[in-house]
Amino acid sequence: MTEIGNRSTRSRSGTRKGVKVERIYTKPGVHPYDEVTWEQRDVVQQNWKTGETIFEQRGVEFPDFWSVNASTIVTTKYFRGAVGTEVREKSLKELIDRVVLTYVKGGKDHGYFATDEDAQIFEHELTYSLLHQVFSFNSPVWFNVGTKSPQQVSACFILAVEDSMDSILNWYKEEGKIFQGGSGAGLNLSRIRSSKELLSSGGTASGPVSFMRGADASAGTIKSGGATRRAAKMVVLDVDHPDIEEFIETKAREEDKIRALRDAGFDMDLGGRDIVSVQYQNANNSVRVNAEFMRAVEEGTKFGLKARLDGSVIEEVDARELFHKMAQAAWECADPGIQYDDIINDWHTNPETGRITASNPCSEYMSLDNSSCNLASLNLLKFLRDDDTFDAATFQKVTELVITAMDISISFADFPTEKIAETTRNYRQLGIGYANLGALLMATGHGYDSEGGRALAAAITSLLTGAAYKRSAELAAVVGPYAGYARNAEAHKRVMRKHQAANDTLKTVGVMDADIHQAATKAWDVVVKLGEKNGYRNAQASLLAPTGTIGFMMDCDTTGIEPDFSLVKFKKLVGGGSMQIVNLTIPRALKKLGYQQESIEAIVEYIAHKGHVIDAPGLKPEHYEIFDTAMGARAIAPMGHVRMMAATQPFLSGAISKTVNLPESATVEEIEDVYFQGWKLGLKALAIYRDSCKVGQPLSDGGSTAKEAQAAKDAGEVKVEKVIEYRPVRRRLPKRRTSQTTSFAVGGGEGYLTAGKYDDGNLGEIFLKFGKQGSTLAGVMDAFSIAVSIGLQYGVPLETFVEKFTNLRFEPAGLTDDPDIRMATSIMDYVFRRLALDHLDFDSRSFMGIHTAAERARQLDTGSYEPDGADDSHEDIEDELESLQQSAPVSKKPELKAEKPADHAAEVKFGAGAASAKQASAEVHSSAELMEKFMGISADAPICMTCGTKMRPAGSCYVCEGCGATSGCS
Repeated sequence: MTEIGNRSTRSRSGTRKGVKVERIYTKPGVHPYDEVTWEQRDVVQQNWKTGETIFEQRGVEFPDFWSVNASTIVTTKYFRGAVGTEVREKSLKELIDRVVLTYVKGGKDHGYFATDEDAQIFEHELTYSLLHQVFSFNSPVWFNVGTKSPQQVSACFILAVEDSMDSILNWYKEEGKIFQGGSGAGLNLSRIRSSKELLSSGGTASGPVSFMRGADASAGTIKSGGATRRAAKMVVLDVDHPDIEEFIETKAREEDKIRALRDAGFDMDLGGRDIVSVQYQNANNSVRVNAEFMRAVEEGTKFGLKARLDGSVIEEVDARELFHKMAQAAWECADPGIQYDDIINDWHTNPETGRITASNPCSEYMSLDNSSCNLASLNLLKFLRDDDTFDAATFQKVTELVITAMDISISFADFPTEKIAETTRNYRQLGIGYANLGALLMATGHGYDSEGGRALAAAITSLLTGAAYKRSAELAAVVGPYAGYARNAEAHKRVMRKHQAANDTLKTVGVMDADIHQAATKAWDVVVKLGEKNGYRNAQASLLAPTGTIGFMMDCDTTGIEPDFSLVKFKKLVGGGSMQIVNLTIPRALKKLGYQQESIEAIVEYIAHKGHVIDAPGLKPEHYEIFDTAMGARAIAPMGHVRMMAATQPFLSGAISKTVNLPESATVEEIEDVYFQGWKLGLKALAIYRDSCKVGQPLSDGGSTAKEAQAAKDAGEVKVEKVIEYRPVRRRLPKRRTSQTTSFAVGGGEGYLTAGKYDDGNLGEIFLKFGKQGSTLAGVMDAFSIAVSIGLQYGVPLETFVEKFTNLRFEPAGLTDDPDIRMATSIMDYVFRRLALDHLDFDSRSFMGIHTAAERARQLDTGSYEPDGADDSHEDIEDELESLQQSAPVSKKPELKAEKPADHAAEVKFGAGAASAKQASAEVHSSAELMEKFMGISADAPICMTCGTKMRPAGSCYVCEGCGATSGCS
């Protein structure tokens, strides 16, 4: 098919057609590079386990406002040329020029610009936006554009395989080429005959699952020597395929095998040497369900599995039972995910060309077989003004600028296969999206799982896609619509009207989302009218990618559509060293909510110490939801993630890369509900991950046992291990023991706490008297006291009880009569805070944020906590107590200063309200590990194979914030 966009762009009168490019950020006669301060940096990366230097480039040049993380990732991943040679790029200027000037030349060569001045404005605006981290192209652009390598710009690919051996072998070959280039691909295997059908020769077919083994082995081999360490791929099978049950159970059965091998002493950790013997580990699996199946699940009826050749039903299964098996397998190993076929194809702009049958590895790109998509993402925080209003007009202009650049890239791009090149040039699929949504919501005082948060996200997404298609229609007038538009015109226009209708029904909640929605409404009006006249340049325009590496390049706090990962971040410093700091979005959010500077500082200091906002001084409970995070003490509920996806999905051409995280305690039925609600809410695809469902954990030492066993075997020794069984022993209290009784009142309810001690002073029993003798409440308190007492006597640390029972919320709650604990959220909260103050050392309870009134008073005067009795006299303490009780709220806060690592002399500056930055422990190397330190729970993420840093979630993949490596998504 001939590419229409290559035609001449001169009108009959001889005047040149082309788009007019408007200035957004730049000034005539001033280059963007001249407006920033540049500095020299040294980028040195070491493996934190071995100390080995794995990368070193000194004297690289970056703007002074770029973080160390961002400059490190760009230097190590995107600078081209051999390290240590003259041809190696050493400045961000060189990188941006290499890409931008190639785009400008492509635009000129293919007639995109009305005048040479428009081309220059385009160059300057694109340069400014990249320089100031307003947006970023996907990684292949930075890898390849402007180099001698093929001009590969796409990160997402969809392949096709037919029911023939030639096609299957070609699948292996094409997939290998894509993996070799560092990208990922997806495909649907449903055309391949099942193992329950016959071949033309009379034999039985192998079935798609058997061919998955060969593809998995190929991916596992290529990933070791290719551009990435893990070959990213997606395998999809339709729910009516006769081999669907075998497909569903493949990875769950392999997980059982991993457990058995691990228990036998083999190294089955992530990256372990024996894990390669397990199959199907290099792909994400998804089941493609249709509305017929989901209705059968809803109604509890039978569902037919169909032969591939003639479509006849060869077996009937119980739909609910099959659906339960999907959820069971996902509960065990996180696979398979689910894709909703009817919803996907209902929003398909090119049905006359073919159905959408598959997706890329992360499920955000869904389009025709043998196609590709290049991506770019906007940094939403860059459009939030100082007065906390969203600059919708600039957001729309930047979207139009970036879409123009993305479409230009297809005109000069190279592709891994001829089929992909033909489809992409004829349909010109683009994938513009955004990052930092979680940070934007927090900064503007919106909870992620709230009506206001979802309304704002939906309005922004609607404006994004509306602006993208508006420019696409304008480009169609200049360089023509995409080649496949004519045969799909009615369908494409129908989908545009569906987007517009979804925008019209969007319910706004606040002034901010109402203003954005108004701009989106105007944009969609233009889209529909211009499309009728000109058609569209692009079959697809938008999606939400994980933005892992490019998110760090733009110094985003959050990736893609994700909420904030944690409130405290791990930050590298220029010159070496690292620190933990509270997100600077938090002070901005607190100011937006109306808190005064003194309160902001106190809350931020509390977050720096605790890692969460629960019981932060002066913070209203109704504001807690604004600071909810992906993991931690106030983790967002699974359906909170699903509802956010549902709010934005109607405004996207493609889908959303996101995994719904569930706690380890989640049930199979809860996973069924998430999958079912995803269908009800109109999602295109969904994946889940239950904490700790994978055997291979990132920080275990499972390999040592295998190594020792092998060494003994090689030496001809039979190692006999002595099995020691450990059991807890109860340490009973002496007959006569010291005890202390405390009377207390919580929220008007009065009670008594008696604590008995061992001779060494350790707590051994408690008795709680609350309520009338013989009442149900009194009986429950007696039983609870006995249970806690027996636990203490069997060696359960008091700290454990304190951690579990403080912050419990139930009535009675409120003011107490205890000067050390002025407020309590429940009786249990008060009792265990009192026990901590009476029986734990200062360091233990300080870590949990439990201090006496005297210690808090000293903190106000000195800026640091000290244990009781350190220096002050009894009279001083009483004076401090009296002044503390007379001054509520607190009116004096210490001056907060950032500590400096010994090897770093440069001053560290933070925004207003930032807590004291603390030098990070040498044992902490990423935000994921920092969260583990704070929360005491495992961030179930793999170790980066490049630099050894703990990775963090990004969409349905993981990304390393140390070097930018990903687990599969570009």
